[in-house]
Amino acid sequence: MIIRRFNARELGSALLYVAGYCALFLASCIVLIQFSSGAQQSGPLLRNTALFGIVATVAGKVLLGSITRYPGVETNSYVLPAFSAMFGTLLLFLILGRFEYSRALLLSGYTCAVIWSYVWNMLPRRGKALRIGIVPHGHYAPLQQLDMVTWVVLEHPDQDVSGLDAVALDLRSDPGDVWERRLADYALAGLPVYHSKHLMESMTGRVELETLSENSFGTLSPISAYMAAKHIIDWIAALLAVILLSPMLLLLVVMIRLDSPGSAIFRQTRIGTRGAPFTVFKFRTMTSRQAAQDDRAEAMTQADDKRITRLGSILRKSRIDEVPQLLNVLKGEMSWIGPRPEAEVLSRWYEVELPFYRYRHTVRPGITGWAQINQGHVAEIEEVLSKLHYDFYYIKNYSPWLDILIVIRTIRTMLTGFGAR
Repeated sequence: MIIRRFNARELGSALLYVAGYCALFLASCIVLIQFSSGAQQSGPLLRNTALFGIVATVAGKVLLGSITRYPGVETNSYVLPAFSAMFGTLLLFLILGRFEYSRALLLSGYTCAVIWSYVWNMLPRRGKALRIGIVPHGHYAPLQQLDMVTWVVLEHPDQDVSGLDAVALDLRSDPGDVWERRLADYALAGLPVYHSKHLMESMTGRVELETLSENSFGTLSPISAYMAAKHIIDWIAALLAVILLSPMLLLLVVMIRLDSPGSAIFRQTRIGTRGAPFTVFKFRTMTSRQAAQDDRAEAMTQADDKRITRLGSILRKSRIDEVPQLLNVLKGEMSWIGPRPEAEVLSRWYEVELPFYRYRHTVRPGITGWAQINQGHVAEIEEVLSKLHYDFYYIKNYSPWLDILIVIRTIRTMLTGFGAR
């Protein structure tokens, strides 16, 4: 008989989560009250909204935990839908019950819950790491290479699993009748049993492809309805951004021309949706091209590249050099978020060397993307293969929730300069 015991560490973690949310929400309430003309009437509204907001946040956290069984990056993909569902239910309850509440404070509570959950999931976990048992059947060796988990190989079905958080098994294998009955016991006792391949994808944010039949490649086809809606949102957001950023863009054009000779805008042929070439725009960050350079070498940016200008180094680290690609978004050639478009000469090379490379062209390339925030800039074949696995993960999990996570992590990337060359 397997008994799941109460975990005091989990309770402590939950209390810290709620305390962090309350502190963030209280700070937002103080700011709102300071700038509100009706601050003297906000006492009852604040109490009602704060109480209901905490209840909705706790319920959202519970819902998030129940629908995200796999640890790792997959959890963040469900943050927004989980809290949207709970706060939407709360709003309906407040309206039907005719309770007094502040719309501004309720919106602030929802925003704080979403932001704090993303931040919480990014914080390094103190205490012991996850302990996951591995049933030694099928393809399980790659799991043991992940250092974020303590792996315990289950040598026999009767081995003690009381200290484990989950069990992983390659469900494509046949572990035998004894193990199958034991796995059913684990599930009935509330001990999660993970498919090793899905667990690997969730914890690394990568989809590794070996053969079409083995990986059910059809599941990587993006949702066409969301693709169309995203294209409209991309275009509207790009138009507004171009209008608002025009003064800064003009100033950068002048600064680039003064910093080094040559055009302020760099143009390059890259491969876009469905393998169609297009001209991408960027702020020039390198010295002018020399005719003697090899085309493939010229297209690659190496670490500490001597061609990068003084201003170009700053533009690259902050990702500001990518801003002119808003014009590509307006032309329908790119999206705000998607696999980064590669230079045509490099893309043709990768297509020859790497299987399935062309499948990354099923969605519009993006100004930022899942591979960019996880791996950064790459050029060599081995690195590109690793980056390709991140692109496949994005396409397989193509959704607004993943896009929002990428936006948040892109901001962190812009502040740290991760992956810039």
